[in-house]
Amino acid sequence: MLEFKEIEFSDKDRIEAALKASDFMGCEYSFANNMAWRRLADSKICFYKDFYIVCAFGGETPVFVFPSGSGNIAEIITEMKLFSDSFGCPLTICGVTENSLNMLSELFPDMFTAELDRDGCDYIYLQKDLAELPGKKFHGKRNHLAKFNKLDYVFSPITENDLDDCILFVTEKFNEESPEDHSSLAEQFAMNTYFSHFSRLGLSGGIIRIGGKIAALTVGERLNSNTFCVHIEKADRSFDGIYAAINNFFARSAMNGFTYVNREEDLGIEGLRKAKLSYHPAFLLKKYVVTFN
Repeated sequence: MLEFKEIEFSDKDRIEAALKASDFMGCEYSFANNMAWRRLADSKICFYKDFYIVCAFGGETPVFVFPSGSGNIAEIITEMKLFSDSFGCPLTICGVTENSLNMLSELFPDMFTAELDRDGCDYIYLQKDLAELPGKKFHGKRNHLAKFNKLDYVFSPITENDLDDCILFVTEKFNEESPEDHSSLAEQFAMNTYFSHFSRLGLSGGIIRIGGKIAALTVGERLNSNTFCVHIEKADRSFDGIYAAINNFFARSAMNGFTYVNREEDLGIEGLRKAKLSYHPAFLLKKYVVTFN
């Protein structure tokens, strides 16, 4: 039977070996992401042979993330099914991309249903589009950027000397904007985790300072062999064009050598969906929720 536990830094090497073997593009396939967001859905982790598994226990029934690693997929799915059976519920797997869905269909024909999770689909962009903002479709973004460039600002990579200021900035933004519900508190925990263990998590970031104070920040990391993932983007909206600026500056400074940028999902939030679509993704990484019969 699978045995789940809290994720720890001592697990990092083993987790990253499994993630590298799969080379998945989904934003959930990141040690830093798993460590930072573990409180959102009471996520625990498990290893089975050369597989790495994350399971959320915050709902009525456990929900697995499609496993990463190498080995016999049919065997690990069967183990996951036995674990769910012990809870008296069907096996449910989220984050299932089309490639993984096809694999499951071959291994377990007519044994499950699959539903597209539109709110959980990741927005995938071409790095060169975010860095260069080319053509008519990015005309509006270039205008926002031109307005911002008239301000007296400084953009720089995040260093250890900036981390306390980053924590203060996101805390102030949380106090200004966020209700104290579970998801907002989990987000604040995630951001504090990112900044408290920045180097240890292998993160990179960028900040914009205006008048010596942080006005915007962003954090991300290499996700797989060709994709960079942006985990955080926060800014003071009182500065016109600042979101266009932090996005563009970070794409140009930190993402060279990557083909794609994953800017994660929109969670079904209308304003967030509109903002992510406005950057013209190359494609949506479709994800399905699979429920076994």
